[in-house]
Amino acid sequence: MNKNNFPICIKHLLRTSLFIKLFRITFIFTDLIILVFLTSCNNDYVPKPRGYFRIDLPKKNYTTLDSIFPYNFEYSVYSKIVHDKYAPKKPYWINIEYPKFKGNLHISYKTINGNLTQYLEDARNLAFKHIPKANEIEEHVILRPKANVYGLIYDIKGTAAASPYQFYLTDSTKNFFRGALYFNIKPNNDSLAPVIDYIEQDINHLIRTFKWKNK
Repeated sequence: MNKNNFPICIKHLLRTSLFIKLFRITFIFTDLIILVFLTSCNNDYVPKPRGYFRIDLPKKNYTTLDSIFPYNFEYSVYSKIVHDKYAPKKPYWINIEYPKFKGNLHISYKTINGNLTQYLEDARNLAFKHIPKANEIEEHVILRPKANVYGLIYDIKGTAAASPYQFYLTDSTKNFFRGALYFNIKPNNDSLAPVIDYIEQDINHLIRTFKWKNK
């Protein structure tokens, strides 16, 4: 039978039935959306931790500083030593640069002439000036009596600390040697943590192999 020949009431019923079916499908679909939404709202939202780019760190390998300096030590072959351009009149002031990581270990050297106390105080002040950006500063004593090397490490904790690691070495009578690690980028020591740890290991190796030439 042709649907066009159906009575108007039946046509209306067919249209109504089709409408009801469509309405039910729409209603079910809407219910599913609401259910998913409500289910997701019942779960606590846990933000994803901030991610950082992976940093490839080379294997440890060291070479000995061979120079006319009054000191020597072993340093990483992945770094390079350059004279401090801001201290042209200080021939024994150097930078140990890490080009790949934009890091620099600034080295200064002074001879002692009855002013060791002042040098020690200066080193402490330079480390503790980072207190406003640091969570804490851990101090580690260096004692190597056979090499006549004594000193202190300042391990500066804090995301925004500009210098995370500083130290000084002395024989207490003639020589005073100080190092401070800086990066040529905006401080973010969370993302730099692997690099900082890597260079700190190099600094500790420097300290363990450090010798005076004029002791």
